[in-house]
Amino acid sequence: MSSPYLNLKVVDITHETADAATIHFEHPDKQNITYKPGQFLTLILPIDGKEVRRSYSLCSTPAEAPRLSVTVKRVAGGLVSNYMLDTLQVGQEVRVMEPLGNFCLTCAPTNQRQVLLFGAGSGITPLMSILKAVLREEPGSKVTLLYGNRNEHSVIFKEQLQQLQASNPERLHVEYIYSQPAYDCEHRGRMNQSMILRILERLRLARIDNAVYYMCGPAGMMEEVRHALDVLHVPADRIYRESFVSSSAQDKQEGPQHGTVLSADDGSEVSTQTVKVIYEGAEYSFTVEPDQTILEAALEQNIDLPYSCQAGLCTACRGKCLSGKVYLDESDGLSEAEMEEGYTLNCVGHPLTPDVVIEIG
Repeated sequence: MSSPYLNLKVVDITHETADAATIHFEHPDKQNITYKPGQFLTLILPIDGKEVRRSYSLCSTPAEAPRLSVTVKRVAGGLVSNYMLDTLQVGQEVRVMEPLGNFCLTCAPTNQRQVLLFGAGSGITPLMSILKAVLREEPGSKVTLLYGNRNEHSVIFKEQLQQLQASNPERLHVEYIYSQPAYDCEHRGRMNQSMILRILERLRLARIDNAVYYMCGPAGMMEEVRHALDVLHVPADRIYRESFVSSSAQDKQEGPQHGTVLSADDGSEVSTQTVKVIYEGAEYSFTVEPDQTILEAALEQNIDLPYSCQAGLCTACRGKCLSGKVYLDESDGLSEAEMEEGYTLNCVGHPLTPDVVIEIG
């Protein structure tokens, strides 16, 4: 089995706004890296003598190979965003994990659909990948983007979006929403349920059968989008959000019996247990203390398991519990169906029984 890690070289840096830049990577041998529009790249960076991992959505598309691009917005006091924007230089190599994530779109040239995107701030990044892919790969499809920002000067990819609109006037439409606009604008305030419904009604997109909906941004914005789509009775299987994880076809195939994954206290007490993890053809057994997650215990033993956010959201550490019982501190990164099938997140998981076996990959 090939390693999930790659070394990529920084080949260019594009300054998008005063506090955001796009970092462009390529494999040193110009190899193409396989991924789907909307997936993310986990960067492994040496900061202050420690290995720090962060996930950034890819704003590029597979058609731009061998280039992969991520956009980083500076966060006040942010360890990684400030390091990347202030330190990374063209020519530097960065260790990464292969692209992951289920917030993605699969294109087909025969599709004729409406793709509705809702984003705010840096949440535009995976939506930009999806938008460009649809325009290129699905000539019969149309894209509408509702894009919220603080003001006109903080719009990431504004020039690109204007160019894409000019090239695809009948297929791409963007509605800009500004919470603190510098000038008069059509949509003033934060993206909310009533504004979304009003825009979709005006565009005659409120009640259509051939649409899919993707949202990425602050939790409050995504809740407003979801409320609006609920009003329109949009089926849940047409709605995708950054933390949404869908079961793959492989997950649905017959396989071994699985253990139990819990996200609520069932009265079981977390205690010291030995866990077995199967990863890349090897088996690892190690002890997990009550104050440790499965991932923390593995890393303490220098077992190099995949991970990224360490908050139970990105699913980079996802595995399947083949036996035993595991408790999760946080389960937003998994769907109910996945948990019922035994999927777990090692970065927030605790073994409750002595027979826990987890398979990764």
